Amino acid sequence: MPAEATAQTTAARGTARPCSPPLTARQEARRRRILAASARLASRGGFDAVQMREVAECSQVALGTLYRYFPSKVHLLVATMQDQLEHLHATLRENPPTGESAAERVTETLMRAFRALQREPQLADAMVRALTFADCGASPEVDRVSRQTMAIILDATGLAEPTPDHSAAVRVIEHTWHSALIAWLSGRASIAQVRLDIETACRLIE
Repeated sequence: MPAEATAQTTAARGTARPCSPPLTARQEARRRRILAASARLASRGGFDAVQMREVAECSQVALGTLYRYFPSKVHLLVATMQDQLEHLHATLRENPPTGESAAERVTETLMRAFRALQREPQLADAMVRALTFADCGASPEVDRVSRQTMAIILDATGLAEPTPDHSAAVRVIEHTWHSALIAWLSGRASIAQVRLDIETACRLIE
C-alpha cells in the first residue's frame, strides 16, 4: 500500500466519527467538486494518482478543508465509488432493465454497471482498491457503498415486497458482484467468467 494511504488509514483506524449535520448548499457544492476531482485524477492515473494535496488544488479547497470532509484518501475514494453508484442508479431508473424474470433484470443491471466501470478501468481499480484497504475507520463510507449497491439490485428485481430470503439473496449477489469485479481488475477472470458468476448468483433471487 502506498505510504500516504498507510499513514492515513492508520490515523483513521478505530476512530468513530459522530453523525454530521446536513450540509449546506455551499458545503454540498464543495463536496461535489472534491468528488469530481477525485474521479478525474483516478481516471487518469489510478489509485496512486489521487494525492490529497492535488485533489485540494483541483477542487479549489484548502487541504485542511479537504481533510474535514474526507479524513484520508481511502475515505475519499470509497465516497467516490458511492457517488458513481448514485449516478448509475439514476441512469438505471431512467432506463430500467427489461428482462422477463427478476434474475434476468438483475443480471442485466449488474452487467451494465460492470460495463460502465470497464470504460474507466483506472477509476474502477482505484475505487475497488480503496474499498479493499478500508478499515473500521471508513466503515460509514463502506456501508453506504453496500447500501447503494443493494438498492440498485433491489430496484432491478422489481419486487414490491422483498421477503427475508430475497434480502439474503441480494446480499449474496452484491458480494458476488464485488468479488467478480476484483477478479476482473486483477486479471484473474475474463468478462465471460464475470457474467457467468453474476448469472449464477442472480438465480438465487427467483
